[in-house]
Amino acid sequence: MASPKLAAGDGSYDFHLRSLSTASRDSAAAADPASDPNLLQSVRMVFEMCKEAKGANDEMVARAFPVMNKLFQRCAAAPTLSTASTGVLLLTILQFFLDFGEAVLHDADGSLKTFFRSCLSREFADPIVAERTLEFLIANKIKILNCFPTLVPQFFPLLLKLIASNGDRLDKKFSEVLPLMMSAGSFLPLFLSLMDLPMLVVALEKVERSSGTLIGSSLATIQKSAAPEMLLALMDEAYTGSAIEDQSGNSGSDDSGPLDLADPMFLDLLKDENDGIAAKHWTSPTISSTLQAALNSPQSDRLKQSLKMAPRFLTVYFATALRDVNNSLLCALIPVVMSRYAAMFPDKDFSFEVRKKLSDFLLAAFQRSPDIIALLKKPITDRLGESHGNPAKMELALHLCWAIGEHGAGGINHKDVARELFENLELLLYENLATSRLGLSQDPGFDSMGASSRKSSQARLLCFVVTAIAKLATCHNELLPRARVSLAKVARSRTSDRRVWQRACDYLGLMNEPAICLSVLGPSTAQGNGPGIVNWSEGATKMVAHIPFYLLAEQKGPPSHDFSYSDLLPAE
Repeated sequence: MASPKLAAGDGSYDFHLRSLSTASRDSAAAADPASDPNLLQSVRMVFEMCKEAKGANDEMVARAFPVMNKLFQRCAAAPTLSTASTGVLLLTILQFFLDFGEAVLHDADGSLKTFFRSCLSREFADPIVAERTLEFLIANKIKILNCFPTLVPQFFPLLLKLIASNGDRLDKKFSEVLPLMMSAGSFLPLFLSLMDLPMLVVALEKVERSSGTLIGSSLATIQKSAAPEMLLALMDEAYTGSAIEDQSGNSGSDDSGPLDLADPMFLDLLKDENDGIAAKHWTSPTISSTLQAALNSPQSDRLKQSLKMAPRFLTVYFATALRDVNNSLLCALIPVVMSRYAAMFPDKDFSFEVRKKLSDFLLAAFQRSPDIIALLKKPITDRLGESHGNPAKMELALHLCWAIGEHGAGGINHKDVARELFENLELLLYENLATSRLGLSQDPGFDSMGASSRKSSQARLLCFVVTAIAKLATCHNELLPRARVSLAKVARSRTSDRRVWQRACDYLGLMNEPAICLSVLGPSTAQGNGPGIVNWSEGATKMVAHIPFYLLAEQKGPPSHDFSYSDLLPAE
């Protein structure tokens, strides 16, 4: 016998439940079950009544669940040509599953994956479905993290297509969902995909021009449809000797031409699910021609918005990584970050913003765990050797030189690593001293800077290298003799820039006062204590007059303070 609570309100409840049951069984509506405008309202009413009911809650949920489940499966299996959007309806039913799943022993994992694969893959460009999806993920953030931790990381490429299609209108909501996408299996692929967000917009726009609207068609289905044709072409080549027609050139160079969806670069960009680390084909002819076509044509509103959103998303990504990720994943990420420092969408403002984000992350990661420098000795030395390739790689080398010197190549316990990095710094120093310029190849971007800019860049690089050599030798005393030789060569060099020469002379003078040198040039962590050694955390209240701060700041004139050593040294 029904409880009083249920009996009192079962007229409205039974009416909506019968409507849903009829819709789930109606064979005439199977082709487009969401076309009935009253269906969504009935689902919401049943859901609200189940939440508001107190004594009869379990009984009402038990009656509603089979109907909801059958309706969900029918909507998810609706043909791709259906005219009505099922996204909002399915999300409402999913919320019912999450809220009452324990009462009916239902695991919503399969239903959630079905929504992403069957519905969102077709409707990610629908602004209403996109917004409701992000709101659904935000509202159920804790439950998804606890019960379905691999769900969002698995489908992060689909969510990136969602934000790429809808633009900065959903910027803030997407930023709230972004940390959910990070897991051990998606950590590196997510970074690469965020870097390539503008390229994803270009690919989606090419699909839109080639196949029509993005709403209602699954890109995965479009991609798979090219496979049989490719297989037949390969068989024809094998048996008849005829060559396969190469259409890859047209797919990128002619922006209005048909899109070659069999190209690995587009397959990787347009995928719906995370399949691990995939190589980004930045050296492929297709991506080169596509980028050239994008640069030669006016930027669309979506592309402009993606160029502004990607740096903001990288900020959220890096902040989450530095807060939550262990050193093993950071060690895996840093070489990938360095490899993408000079490989990104060629927009001037975008490149500047992204490189700043990458640099800030690298320095913050080394600050958090200096030992990472020792573990990543090989990729760091490789990047130092590439510093003369182009301006972006030189900028990366500057930051790496600073990190090596600031953290003593990982600390005093990594003497072998310090020696090898010191040798690489020496080589970089001598290569640049041998010429009046950096010895760069005839890179068009660098030649356009002019001779004065090249000379200034050379001086900047040498200042960083000289400082790193002096700091490294201060931390590892066994390198002091070699550091004095290197700095002396700079001081005697007639081709050195005045700033480089002055810095080398200052460091040579500091090395004659070991305690002061350790305070000024020593690593920021693991310093010893003793007379003359400055604790820089107390720098706001204590200072030493004879340390040449004005030299380090490249300012002329005497220091503005008159403190003495008596403020720090014990009175004896």
